[in-house]
Amino acid sequence: MRLKKDDTVMIIAGKDKGVTGRIIKVDTEHERVYVQGANMVSKTMKKKNQQDQGGITKVEASVHVSNVALVVKGGATSKLGYKVENGKKVRYAKRTGEVV
Repeated sequence: MRLKKDDTVMIIAGKDKGVTGRIIKVDTEHERVYVQGANMVSKTMKKKNQQDQGGITKVEASVHVSNVALVVKGGATSKLGYKVENGKKVRYAKRTGEVV
């Protein structure tokens, strides 16, 4: 999987199409990512102690990596590729050629 935590991505398919956010968690086993502020679902939280407040909260649900694209300079989206520079393998945006 080429996307990593803290990458800025845009959702390109689904109910939140067009939403831009930062990746907060990556699930490589299931090829899914959690994008901050996108794909929000309601979850019931149980009260764990006296100070804790239970109830219904909104949390991010996962999105498949095929439904997100990396955002590069200018707000455009791009696919990611790998190349070797100075003996190190680096990620780069295929649209602009810049190293990510």
